[in-house]
Amino acid sequence: MSTNADPNTRPDYDGVLQQIADYVLTYRVDSAEALDTARNCLMDTLGCGLLALRFPECTKHLGPLVEGTIVPHGARVLGTSFRLDPVKAAWDIGALVRWLDYNDTWLAAEWGHPSDNLGGILAVADHLSQKRVAQGEAPLTMRDVLEAMVMAHEIQGVFALENSFNRVGLDHVILVKLASTAVCAGLMGANREQLLSALSHAFVDGQALRTYRHAPNAGSRKSWAAGDASSRGVRLADIALRGEMGIPGVLTAPQWGFYDVSFSHTNKDLATKPADQRRFSFPQGFGSYVMENILFKISFPAEFHAQTAAEAAVRLHPQVKDRLEQIDRIVITTHESAIRIISKTGPLANAADRDHCLQYMTAVPLIFGNLVAEHYEDDFHAAHPLIDRLREKMEVVEDARYTREYLEPDKRSIANAVQVFFKDGTSTGQVAVEYPIGHRRRRAEGIPLLEEKFKANLATRFAPQRCAQIFDLCKDQARLEATPVHRFMDMLVG
Repeated sequence: MSTNADPNTRPDYDGVLQQIADYVLTYRVDSAEALDTARNCLMDTLGCGLLALRFPECTKHLGPLVEGTIVPHGARVLGTSFRLDPVKAAWDIGALVRWLDYNDTWLAAEWGHPSDNLGGILAVADHLSQKRVAQGEAPLTMRDVLEAMVMAHEIQGVFALENSFNRVGLDHVILVKLASTAVCAGLMGANREQLLSALSHAFVDGQALRTYRHAPNAGSRKSWAAGDASSRGVRLADIALRGEMGIPGVLTAPQWGFYDVSFSHTNKDLATKPADQRRFSFPQGFGSYVMENILFKISFPAEFHAQTAAEAAVRLHPQVKDRLEQIDRIVITTHESAIRIISKTGPLANAADRDHCLQYMTAVPLIFGNLVAEHYEDDFHAAHPLIDRLREKMEVVEDARYTREYLEPDKRSIANAVQVFFKDGTSTGQVAVEYPIGHRRRRAEGIPLLEEKFKANLATRFAPQRCAQIFDLCKDQARLEATPVHRFMDMLVG
């Protein structure tokens, strides 16, 4: 008779899941700065999605899984006429938002784009608002959307502060799925048990690998992966609200739990620690810190670790534009994360490969004085062989201070410096940019430009009168917050 039977005492839900659930169910967003930043984030995120509609490689993914499907109270997909079930609508909105790598960013031990969660948030809120009105009930308002954004940002961002999923080969969209599951379940009216169940299933899922973001396999999946994750969050919330049981020890179960299976065995730093120390680490509780400190991509549709390099290159453009063929070498001084994620040599296979290459995103503005989404496309790249010739002349070096201050809570810089050396022995000065224009330290400079970016993106899809209506509403915090979600979405259909 075996004496090795596993104990079958069902545990309480892991403490991390309980922290998230209690945050979603009890926290009240009262930070005026967080709500104002969420409004700006909403504008920027919607604008990025509208701009992506110009790219067929994105739009081919949009629409119902079965053509002709009719969904009562279907969620709208911005800039289109689609009315879809909330799961597919979340996928589509999330893909649009992320396609051009132009929405907000959070950088710490893990990286990511918390506004990716807007796919799930908007899809669920639009569907529920329409359904409630049809039943004679009050709709959700855009205040509910902004509060959900603050909480989704916080969940994703606080997890990212000290927990590096990339170091064990997992992609940061695990945090999009987790945050979308949490806030969408909350919007849908989940109780504590249902919310805990949904969160446990988010960790039980197999998690995406980062390989589609890195040489030599970088490709367009990175442009729809977050939409897929946010959509999965909506699905898991729905499953839980139908009464599906949860998995209480999903993180801590010996051998079978997330920590042992996915978070320590391939992480040398964790593998040597006692089992009870192979856990998520949180330097602070959940509040509104992440939204207040979020990084906006204002000037360039580029992976965020390269934003300051592109800005430095734009500043250098007047000095080098007439001497491009005389360049001997280009030195990019950067931080460790940029080297690990986006420093690449050799051929670049596609647009997704190029917008994750530090050297490419520096070469283009050195030559042309700007960097826009079209600069990553195959035909543009093929027409300008000078880009790759400059890439071959680049040296990428780490500055230890840049690496250190990238992680310091009171700085969180994303520094790059660029210097160009010519064949005759002369050189430009080194142009260093330590904080991108979308950083909290440059808000006063950045927000007017963010608003102009939003106007330009609206104009790619809508007539001037509707552009003005949408912009004026989004500028008015009180009026926006009071607007029913379905009425807001009425303005954004194509």
